[in-house]
Amino acid sequence: MSTVNKSRRRVLGGLSALSLLSLGGVSKLTFAEQAKTKPNIIFILADDLGYGDLSVYGQTDFQTPNLDKLAQQGLRFTQAYSNSAVCSATRFGLITGRYQYRLRGGLEEPISGASENIGLPPEHPTLPSLLKSNGYKTALFGKWHLGALPKFGPLKSGYDEFFGNYGGAIDYFTHKPGVGENVKEDLYEGEVPIHQVGYYTDLIADRASDYIEKQKGDNPFFLSLHFTAPHWPWEGPKDEAVASQVTNLFHYDGGNLATYGKMVVGLDTAIGRILKTLAAKGLDKNTIVIFTSDNGGERFSRTWPFAGQKSELLEGGIRVPAIVRWPKQIKPAQVTEQVSISMDWLPTLVAAAGGVPDENYKPDGENLLPVLLGAEQPHSRLLFWRYKANAQRAVRSGDFKYLKIAGNEFLFNLAEDQRERANLAEKYPDRFKELKQQWDAWNATMLPVTDEVRTYKIDAKVQADHYHQIGD
Repeated sequence: MSTVNKSRRRVLGGLSALSLLSLGGVSKLTFAEQAKTKPNIIFILADDLGYGDLSVYGQTDFQTPNLDKLAQQGLRFTQAYSNSAVCSATRFGLITGRYQYRLRGGLEEPISGASENIGLPPEHPTLPSLLKSNGYKTALFGKWHLGALPKFGPLKSGYDEFFGNYGGAIDYFTHKPGVGENVKEDLYEGEVPIHQVGYYTDLIADRASDYIEKQKGDNPFFLSLHFTAPHWPWEGPKDEAVASQVTNLFHYDGGNLATYGKMVVGLDTAIGRILKTLAAKGLDKNTIVIFTSDNGGERFSRTWPFAGQKSELLEGGIRVPAIVRWPKQIKPAQVTEQVSISMDWLPTLVAAAGGVPDENYKPDGENLLPVLLGAEQPHSRLLFWRYKANAQRAVRSGDFKYLKIAGNEFLFNLAEDQRERANLAEKYPDRFKELKQQWDAWNATMLPVTDEVRTYKIDAKVQADHYHQIGD
């Protein structure tokens, strides 16, 4: 990274939300007034949603009117990325603001099953813990997937409240991570297992609406809504009869485009109810609402115009939809080409709340609040990925992308070749070599993959079967 870019990041990282407000012409506020202006934050994370799965991103097989409206009221990203091509690894990046490979749990792609040493360390600063220390009430409703009880969990990592599942995928109706009478439900209130009837997407939305209804305006809140939709099993809101016939949650013989559409529409409808409650409560103007996905889409997703899907470092596996609305500060109907990544949300939202990240755990992500507020123009980024014990590697530097996959290496110009079809490695050998060297230098600063990493100790077929059963 150049000296100019480093200096630029230091300047942006030092801007608090309130100093940024002055950039937009807002007058100086007293300390008491500043406390009252802190925005509420609702972070909505979909699971395995493809880049083109919303109407506003090009979906034509079904409509997503509520998320389309959210985009019309705010800012839509066209170059947003996930930290990983699978779920739990991205969630480490999102909640810590750092590359997931700085933590042991982030080496698992994905975390599968309980372990005493694989999870998010409770002592590590997180997005919710940093906001909580800045006066926010915090809650997570939905999927955790960052380590199992008793050592790990949302209540140990900054959330005041939790309702949801600790692991990966669960059935939308039984709320079990597998099939069979001996399989226990993965549904919890805090750290206590509970039983509740209902389609999981709707249960999360109902709990979110109730939470918003109870807000009294005494403290700002940070509400994480981590849906499992549209992750398999392939069950729409009224498919309980179909669910009763599922013998394996991954069910290779199940699912279709129509069912997938029902799942995404169900997600959109649920989010619409939450946003309606927010508006009825009069909180919408000063609430930041973010919507994005944990990785690229899977078998029934629309990832056009990109190639690839979940579990691949092709654009279709890591390019995700991302929308942010904040009526009080962000102008409506905007589209940005700013390159972003999951781990940017921590420094960005902490800045919006008037705080700063922990000096001992400096983010790898960047504070993009100046771009969101129009105080800065979009700029280029240098981002890195690795996947499955380095079998896949990727670097994005400006418009260029280095990719290694299936033993082959490529150089693409994403501004001209979104499909990643024209290999420019021989045409620009110096650029190709430079990006490879940059990846090597970055990788040397991350934790290495060792024999203890369970993801890589299983042979390919067994791992695939295990992955399909446990969920991601």
